[in-house]
Amino acid sequence: MGNLFGRKKRTRVTEQDRAILQLKQQRDKLRQYQKRINLQLEKERLLAKQLLKNGKKEKALVLLKKKRYQDQLLDKTESQISNLERMVQDLEFAQIELKVIEGLKNGNECLKKMNEMMSIEEVERIMDETQEAVEYQRQIDEILAGSLSQEDEDAVLAELEALTEGDVELPEVPSEELPEAPEKKPERERPRKKPERELLAA
Repeated sequence: MGNLFGRKKRTRVTEQDRAILQLKQQRDKLRQYQKRINLQLEKERLLAKQLLKNGKKEKALVLLKKKRYQDQLLDKTESQISNLERMVQDLEFAQIELKVIEGLKNGNECLKKMNEMMSIEEVERIMDETQEAVEYQRQIDEILAGSLSQEDEDAVLAELEALTEGDVELPEVPSEELPEAPEKKPERERPRKKPERELLAA
């Protein structure tokens, strides 16, 4: 049944990974040793102090000598821890450098394949063909420019202008006839008022 389910992909552990792991384990053991010795030294210091109070100077002196020796061991232990940590850092940095080198190698191979697809000779050939095409077009332009008279040039420019004007969209002309305007009726003549003089004379 277990085979029916997908197995987890195992990561590849290199020799460098194993070496780094072992160095870190040794470093951790030394730190545990340091911690244990420091606790023991603190107890012995308090015991030596108590012995001096009780007048047992010789025993206190023996404990202090032992403490001094263990202090020297702690110094050596600290130095060993520093060396281990430096070695771990060097190995980890070497792994990073190795990955960078592998990336550069892959990049160079891809670049080489791309260069093989387009060789220098091929690029030069394309550039030459392009230059020839440009030169050919220039010669045609010169021939056309020299064969046309000023009258032909004016005609070409007029045709170009006509084509340009033809592109302008004009409004559509209505197809229906416009309605006729109604005739106006003639106005009646208003009766002219008689002057006041004629009224007085009547």
